[in-house]
Amino acid sequence: MNVLIIFAHPEQRSLNGTIKNTAVAHLEAAGHQVEVSDLYQMNWKSAVDGADYQHNQEERLFVGNASKSALENQTLSPDIVAEQAKVLRADLIIFQFPLWWFSMPAILKGWVDRVFTKGFGYGTGKRYGGGKLLGKKGMLIVTAGSDTHSFSLNGINGHMDDLLFPIHHGIMWYSGITPLAPFIVHEANHIPEERVAAALQALKARLDSLETLPPIQYYSSVAGDYDENELLKTHLRGDKSGFAVHRKPSASLALNEVVDTDSTSAIHQ
Repeated sequence: MNVLIIFAHPEQRSLNGTIKNTAVAHLEAAGHQVEVSDLYQMNWKSAVDGADYQHNQEERLFVGNASKSALENQTLSPDIVAEQAKVLRADLIIFQFPLWWFSMPAILKGWVDRVFTKGFGYGTGKRYGGGKLLGKKGMLIVTAGSDTHSFSLNGINGHMDDLLFPIHHGIMWYSGITPLAPFIVHEANHIPEERVAAALQALKARLDSLETLPPIQYYSSVAGDYDENELLKTHLRGDKSGFAVHRKPSASLALNEVVDTDSTSAIHQ
């Protein structure tokens, strides 16, 4: 399997750095081909601008049209072209990041903004279960500062499933990538060494299960699950509400299933 890791943390000596290094070593030892885009080390430019598309500054910039034209005419910025090539080579794309302000770091969002251009990540005529990236899998590796209780249904931070919905559904599934359940390490700011070791073992077990891990199953516009107004068809809605409406009933996978049942551990997936 070809694996691409998009890594977004500024410190190599951080917990995230240790997790990334462990993932790379374990995947390569298992025979997988691994590429890493270390965004901070690359000094990745986050902001979209006309230079990305060799756009004439005298003309008004329409980002979608300009990016599609640049993709078709092979005038995209070389750094975007290089990342798109990595994405096309990958069977699995891992986005790894610390949860900052309830989302991904800006540098990672900027990677998505610039790399998933019109005609590549969107604007292909098929979305939410179709598109150019159909057939690829995606997985999040996330560290969070708070414990699992605060990210539960009644937790003050909101349910982790909801916080990650814009990435799982709005980025991955929108562009055709099938999302797998995320690997989450809670209480990451003050994690003791013994729990780091437990987390790394859990990570290795997760990576060993990539071929058989059930996906998060969302309804698909390509499959006709939504009507002409892009509303989920009535017979599919059930009694769910909010983001959960868009997940199929068979997708009963608990995204925060406990890996280590020791009450002193907060390693979840």
